[in-house]
Amino acid sequence: MIGFVLFFAWLGFGADVLWAIEGEHAFPWLGVILTTVAILWVRHAYKTGPEKVLWATGAHEVIDAQTDGERQLVNVVEEMAIAAGVLRPRIWVVPDDDPNAFSTGHGPSDAHIAVTRGLLRICNRDELQGVIGHELGHVRNFDVRLMTTLAALVGAVLLVRDGMGRMMRGGVPLKGGRKSKDGGPLIAALLVLWILSWIIAPVVTQLLAFAVSRRREYLADAMSAQFTRNPLALASALEKIEGAAEPTRSIKRGTAHLCIADPLGRRFTNREGLLADTLATHPPMSMRISRLKGMGYAQLKQEGGLAV
Repeated sequence: MIGFVLFFAWLGFGADVLWAIEGEHAFPWLGVILTTVAILWVRHAYKTGPEKVLWATGAHEVIDAQTDGERQLVNVVEEMAIAAGVLRPRIWVVPDDDPNAFSTGHGPSDAHIAVTRGLLRICNRDELQGVIGHELGHVRNFDVRLMTTLAALVGAVLLVRDGMGRMMRGGVPLKGGRKSKDGGPLIAALLVLWILSWIIAPVVTQLLAFAVSRRREYLADAMSAQFTRNPLALASALEKIEGAAEPTRSIKRGTAHLCIADPLGRRFTNREGLLADTLATHPPMSMRISRLKGMGYAQLKQEGGLAV
């Protein structure tokens, strides 16, 4: 959050420096305004991020379950909340046929869990428990607080970048003042750096979100295995999710890092290495499934040994 505020301060004060060199004004109005806006936006994103994420996906809350799938979902969430030792989250269903799930909120006290209609259709009860246990792992570890705020900040940067792009396309040039001849090369260099900052801003914020998400997925998988005592169930659910042919159209790139599986189906997600660690929201599904199966087989072996 501090980095987000400092970045907007650079964008504002950088423009002020350019205008000061051109002799337009001396007081850094734009820097003060953008820094203040960034501080207020961080506060606003933290408070309203969960509602914005749910609204953006078109999710509807399950208050009075109407179908067998919704009733099973409510029952499973209640069971897994007890196993995880947290309050029962509010439950949402996303009207999308691709199987996926995500959690949002500020922590265990006000968490939300959302699953897609497609997930309810393909998962049996044990597999659904595994998926819900994974999301409750994010809730219990307070991953949802950071990841939801990052989603809101990514959206803010995209919005401001698009607005600045329209301004530049509409022709908002720096006026040539008395100092422009002497400071021409400096102005040009600063202007290029300032414009590049606007261009890469969404990329930088999304890479931050990706890095946070990728590292936390393995831990959430392990916590699901701890809550359910059945890691093979989550492995089976992930195999079904991975086998789905379509991307999750209701979930956009700004919130992709919240999901149990990459909703956009990007190829980097299935790879390892520095490039994949930088550009992918999730670790390779094959690696996650392999680790879960290893836990399950070790558990079965131990139980068999105890029985003997």
